[in-house]
Amino acid sequence: MDSQTGSPVEDSPPAPSRERCLTGIQGLDDILGGGIPRGNMILVSGTVGTGKTTLCLEFLVRGAENGERCLFLSVTEASNKLIQNLATFEFFRPELVASGQLVFVDVPVIYDKLGLDREELTAEDTDLLVLTIEGLVKELGAKRVVLDSLTSVCYRIRREERIRDFMLKLSQALSDLDCTTLLVSEVGQAPGRLSLYGVEEAIVDGVILLGNTRRQGDIIRVLQIVKMRGTAHSRAQYVVELTPIGVLMAPHLKGGRQEGA
Repeated sequence: MDSQTGSPVEDSPPAPSRERCLTGIQGLDDILGGGIPRGNMILVSGTVGTGKTTLCLEFLVRGAENGERCLFLSVTEASNKLIQNLATFEFFRPELVASGQLVFVDVPVIYDKLGLDREELTAEDTDLLVLTIEGLVKELGAKRVVLDSLTSVCYRIRREERIRDFMLKLSQALSDLDCTTLLVSEVGQAPGRLSLYGVEEAIVDGVILLGNTRRQGDIIRVLQIVKMRGTAHSRAQYVVELTPIGVLMAPHLKGGRQEGA
């Protein structure tokens, strides 16, 4: 009953559920409550050797298998080497690349074409980079994008305010195209930091944190969803194994001595 008019008040309809982008990675979709909300930009953050690139590559392969056009933007490693490494996994199908369903693009080639040969990119340079990535996604009709790595791009942007502007513009452009994006990032030195500069994790819609921990003398990989807008999710830590059939996850049973994170 409305206290002002005395009229009955109808219950508000429930908020519509966001469409999900299934990662296809065993266990990850479950802890995300059905996948990543489509259009989100996610930081995949962690130290070296924790499986960031492998997780992102499987995310693209699973999408390509389901008929989505997928784009991998490689900053530091040549695409042909990435594809050779990817071919060692049983889940990889070379015909996805041959058919153009899964596309690899070397970002240094984009830099050369745009004349971005300065050590530090200007605001105009970063705007041009965003427009170029947006145009490439439009041209391909890509619905999944991985940038590996955001850290390498930020090294050339350098200034935190420009990094923030670059990420905000890229997020808006790709979200408007209904594209779900994973950004690979290194963890900074400061305790509690989830990215190199500390601004990246504040801008993205979600953070998947990968790391190493010790259990009974062994070093194991672990994964935790730190945040994910648009969905309820588990914040528990999970053990990650990189196997020939893909990334496997299991709850981290905290028996025995634990060191690091």
